[in-house]
Amino acid sequence: VTSVNLSQENLPPTRDNDVKVQVRACALSWIDTKLLSEIKLEKELLPVGREISGVVLEVGRKVTFFQPDDEVVGILPLDSEQSGLCEVILVHEHYLVRKPEKVCWVEAAGTVRDGVRAYTALHYLSQVSPGKTVLVMDGASPFGTIAIQLAQHRGAKVISTAYSLEDKQYLERLRPPVARVIDVSNGKIDVAESCLEETGGLGVDIVLDAGVKLYSAEDESTSKSQLLPHKHDIITLLGVGGHWITTEKNLQLDPPDSHTLFLKGATVSFLNDEIWNLSNLQQGKYLYILLMIPILEDIMEKLSSSIFRPQLDEPIPLYEAKVSMEIVQNNQARKRQVIQF
Repeated sequence: VTSVNLSQENLPPTRDNDVKVQVRACALSWIDTKLLSEIKLEKELLPVGREISGVVLEVGRKVTFFQPDDEVVGILPLDSEQSGLCEVILVHEHYLVRKPEKVCWVEAAGTVRDGVRAYTALHYLSQVSPGKTVLVMDGASPFGTIAIQLAQHRGAKVISTAYSLEDKQYLERLRPPVARVIDVSNGKIDVAESCLEETGGLGVDIVLDAGVKLYSAEDESTSKSQLLPHKHDIITLLGVGGHWITTEKNLQLDPPDSHTLFLKGATVSFLNDEIWNLSNLQQGKYLYILLMIPILEDIMEKLSSSIFRPQLDEPIPLYEAKVSMEIVQNNQARKRQVIQF
């Protein structure tokens, strides 16, 4: 992202279903420019920051869910013309839910997206339930942390991988504790072997990857990809009827890979956290209201009751937003970056 659109000088008039929100915090997330161009939403200036929390200033005449002074949190739609880094924005009421009093602005904005990803992966793409074993790759990432906490809350046993000593220590301090932390930072530990050992040879029920190695070692360039598991490792450690949920949009399975998955009756699902928005663009608001709002409300409830304890950086002032966004867009942020107004 070469240029970011931070200003919204003159707001359009408030429409019937619009809520005027004074933004108190806005989280920064990586922008998938390729996805935006594929769905014809690419613009010269991309609005930055879509996860917001704030106070309602004014509501349109048909708004039924909110009134002035309500504290709200939400995710702006993919086709939003506005940036969440504006002091005042207009949002359709369907993109917002109430923020519990106990939850601070920064935590609300900083957890909402990872919460949606975790629910999509563990509730819609796989049904996590008591007694299941879940492997969360890179569990010390902001998404990994929330995914671990949601899986544990649903009664699952969690195994996680750590990419550094710092990550390992962080994961070992989590309460309730994860069943096993597999430190892959030196590249010598066999993830598949460790998982099979932990599950008595049965394999893992659900795998959430953080990317996979698609080729042999010499084709991979970056040091981060050296630490990623190979797709064969994941297929090996999957149990019968297992679910592999991948963030790898270019995943290529060869016939032997498919054959092994077939023998195990296993499934591969793609985790695209924009599916709610994309279906919304095609099918109108109905699906979004039906599925997304209960998720957002549940995320806030779990934050309020400390089931979710997010992995956030120190709040960032608005004048540092551009630098922070560059760090996020270059995939260099290890904690969730949240701008506080």
